[in-house]
Amino acid sequence: MAGFSRSSAPDRSAYGRVGADSADRYAYGGGDRSAYGTAGTGADGGAGYATYSSSRTAGAGAGAPGAGYGQAALPPPPPTRKPVGAGYASSGYADDKAAYGAGGGAGRGGWTIVVSPPEHILSNAIVVNPQEWGGVQYVLVDQHFVFTAVADRTRAVQPGTIGAGALQREWARLSQGQEVAVQAFDPYSQGNGIYLAGLDLEVDFLARGAENREPYSQDEMAENFLRSFNGHIFSVGQLIVQEFHGVKLKLEVKGVNVVEAAQLQAKNAAQAPGHTSYRGILMPETTITYLKSKKSILKLTGSAKRGPTNAILAPNFKFEDMGIGGLDTEFAAIFRRAFASRIFPPALVDKLGIQHVKGIILYGPPGTGKTLLARQIGKMLNAREPKVVNGPEILNKYVGASEENIRKLFADAEKEYKEKGDESGLHIIIFDELDAICKQRGSTGGGTGVGDSVVNQLLSKMDGVDQLNNILIIGMTNRLDMIDEALLRPGRLEVPVEISLPDEHGRQQIISIQTSQMRKNGVMDSDVDIPELAALTKNFSGAEIAGLVKSATSFAFNRHVKVGTTAGISDDVENMRVNRDDFMHALDEVHPAFGVSEEELQQVVSNGIMHFAPHIDSILRDGQLRVEQVRTSSHTPLVTALLHGPPGSGKTALAATIAMQSGFPFIKLISPENMVGMGEAQKIAYMNKVFNDAYKSPLSVVVVDSIEKIIEWVPIGPRFQNAVLQALSILLGKRPPKERRLLVLGTTSNKPMLAEMEVADAFLADIRVPAISSLRSLDHVLREMRLFENPQDHTRCMQLLESAGLGEDRLHISIKKLLSEIEMARLDDDPADKLLAALNQV
Repeated sequence: MAGFSRSSAPDRSAYGRVGADSADRYAYGGGDRSAYGTAGTGADGGAGYATYSSSRTAGAGAGAPGAGYGQAALPPPPPTRKPVGAGYASSGYADDKAAYGAGGGAGRGGWTIVVSPPEHILSNAIVVNPQEWGGVQYVLVDQHFVFTAVADRTRAVQPGTIGAGALQREWARLSQGQEVAVQAFDPYSQGNGIYLAGLDLEVDFLARGAENREPYSQDEMAENFLRSFNGHIFSVGQLIVQEFHGVKLKLEVKGVNVVEAAQLQAKNAAQAPGHTSYRGILMPETTITYLKSKKSILKLTGSAKRGPTNAILAPNFKFEDMGIGGLDTEFAAIFRRAFASRIFPPALVDKLGIQHVKGIILYGPPGTGKTLLARQIGKMLNAREPKVVNGPEILNKYVGASEENIRKLFADAEKEYKEKGDESGLHIIIFDELDAICKQRGSTGGGTGVGDSVVNQLLSKMDGVDQLNNILIIGMTNRLDMIDEALLRPGRLEVPVEISLPDEHGRQQIISIQTSQMRKNGVMDSDVDIPELAALTKNFSGAEIAGLVKSATSFAFNRHVKVGTTAGISDDVENMRVNRDDFMHALDEVHPAFGVSEEELQQVVSNGIMHFAPHIDSILRDGQLRVEQVRTSSHTPLVTALLHGPPGSGKTALAATIAMQSGFPFIKLISPENMVGMGEAQKIAYMNKVFNDAYKSPLSVVVVDSIEKIIEWVPIGPRFQNAVLQALSILLGKRPPKERRLLVLGTTSNKPMLAEMEVADAFLADIRVPAISSLRSLDHVLREMRLFENPQDHTRCMQLLESAGLGEDRLHISIKKLLSEIEMARLDDDPADKLLAALNQV
């Protein structure tokens, strides 16, 4: 290990020049300091440094005696000044690591911080004494901060001290006179990826008095930076001073992207696939990106090769950090439509003659992540904190106050755009529940007209005479149909993005995000299968999946409550795990609001389907064919079928069975029971909402039960609700949107009436459901219902029915009525006689 010695003698030890390709490096010899030479160290074998040689060599080396002067050996340094290994040799972009060896004082117990000599102020490096540090190029200060080191040729930095400029002291939190630990730093200690492919710098004027509004070319500044600091090491957060055209600029490192040496040999650094890191070494191929400080008045001109100075995306942005699952396609569409033009060079955008997109509107069912996506977009962008406004907050009871609230939202953007023009930063305004303030003009009652005035004010601010190019409006609504059409045209909220229910892959992403903390902290049991949960949560929105996870944790909490108490916690609470059973219980508790109406459908099929006749199998088979037609055919995205027959023949049960067996994600039942007390307008709105919800799903089934009751048809008169009838006819014939498929199953007990009203023609398929008309079918039902405990009683009953003449001509009963009569006969002492009497009365 190299050493140094100090005495009161004024003369110094021997210095020697290092290799020919080393720029003014020094070698220092310990022991008997006696020679000054051109290579290596003093004549008596002191350790020395060799840097920038043609191959990596050990730091220690003996040089040939050179001309110089000698003096008596000095006593060894005190223990607190004991140096550690230092120095390395490097020749550029070689793969092998620098050899760190003995030589020089690369570390010690404490080094005193002094002000950097004026000659080195703009070097942005730690200034070291060459006698102690020799050719050390990088140093680690205070175990955390890495600097480039330069040798002090002015001899102002004394042994035992290091010089640091004001910005270096500010970044590393150092003070003059402070003692800190310093040692040589090996850049390869952080891996092979040590060279900078990209460096993001936030720039501002160093001194407030030097501010000016002259344009500064990014390309020229980058060339100046690369020329001045080639070979320097830079870390995220580091403060740097750069002189450009006589003006000192303050820079802060915001992001670095590094590549390995092998990549540099294969391709240009700017094209090499890099990865984010904390520090790296600057090289001529590094791409420098300047970002203007938010509060600075400095004006950067657009680069012809790089993105805009007010970059829309934060330099260290990563999509996985957004914490949003199931919205990959939607986010890609948003990025392409709204943000792509903002990341390209301004000069290219000017050539195209286009303006940036100013507005996005997110719409879809509640709980699908619209608000979350809007907030995360605000965090993702390198812009000011978004202004989040709930729609009703805009409204005010005073005349003109609502319009003034709209103007206040745009005031900051207008002021900055007047001052900085296209260099202005992005201002984001998020409107939640946009339909509350931007309804169709003229649709609201009352004489104030406040709603119309608010819409007019918003339109004028977004796309009026004084157009702003530094704003982004994000609106959110569950009812896109209620928004004024003028807001949705290009130049305003021109990018509509539907945030629909997540598919299975999206649900898996959401569940993974919701349970990430559980898995990270080891409180989720290994038997929980996320793909299985994703398959079981069909039609769940993101909010409902979050509720499912909360419900599962509540079951886990409940297991650790002391028996006999409601608030006591058991002693083994630290062993709590959320397991698969907890999620299964939660699935029974949390149901999706959108999708399959399971309870309603199961109610109408409570007794199941009895295959008492061949026509039942035929109906179910025809229904399955219609389902496959909707699923696979590209020519018939809309299929309608009408099941008709006498009352109680099982039409609704058969339609519900076909729907549930389809496995479609959206199944809805429209029945008269759900419309009791509704007027015509309410019925129309209800049916329209069901069909609109069906259009949001790729595959849907809508069962319209008892059409004659929905339109309130009665034979006396006759009377019916014509508006409801016409609305239903229109919905039955309306084709679903692109990539959407719909099956509509209707039921009626009065087909002639529908034919007379021309509604039957809206159904493409006609399926007849007859009543029970044979003793064979009756026999099948009796056996299924197990009316008789022994076969003899069953045989006797069938003989009684046959002897009574209930054959092909006389028997005509619906399955619903037959089941009711069977249950009543079951309670009688002689079920056979009671059933016979009941059937004779039919």
